[in-house]
Amino acid sequence: MDNIKFTGKPMPRSGEKTKEKILDAAHALVMGHGLAGTSIDMVLAKAEITKGAFFYHYKTKADLAQALVQRYSDRDAAHLEATLARAEQLSREPLQQILGFIGLLQEEVEQVADPTAGCLIASYVYQFEDLSSEIRTISAESFLLWRQRLGAKFEGAIAQHPPCRPVTAASLADALVSVFEGGFVMTRVLQDPTQMAQQLAHYRNYIELLFDLPH
Repeated sequence: MDNIKFTGKPMPRSGEKTKEKILDAAHALVMGHGLAGTSIDMVLAKAEITKGAFFYHYKTKADLAQALVQRYSDRDAAHLEATLARAEQLSREPLQQILGFIGLLQEEVEQVADPTAGCLIASYVYQFEDLSSEIRTISAESFLLWRQRLGAKFEGAIAQHPPCRPVTAASLADALVSVFEGGFVMTRVLQDPTQMAQQLAHYRNYIELLFDLPH
């Protein structure tokens, strides 16, 4: 079923709304069942659409998987930039911007009550060998954007406040991404939405100790 292709008459521009319904339904299903466990029939049922409507937008399940990860990556990048912009408004000093950024993330995750929340990219990881190179590239670029943007902040922080242990700006940025991804795993396994905020608090404590900030 997932490999059936469809060619039909063009749909009206209102089909964009249907496209979003498909993506929303597929996202929820993938987060709950994984990509392999999500069939096109399941998406059709959840989105309440016809096969024709689905195959007009996505010829195969692989096309849908790529569209999902691209949308997730785009939204993640926009969220990253918006949160960094807010942190930059709080302070002009790189280290304080980093701490402010982490604090803003803590505030956000404290509002999340859904223990099934998580990262779409992470849900794809164990199928990477079966996925297209385009999906793997989009996923890598999404993580590398965090390294680039946060790494620049950490470079400024290291220059102004030499850390008490040897570290690199890139590794500190990667560590925050790792805390996020690990926090999602802990949240889902333990069904405890507080895990994300706890892990971010530990990371913030580590940064303050690393740069020997007064408490």
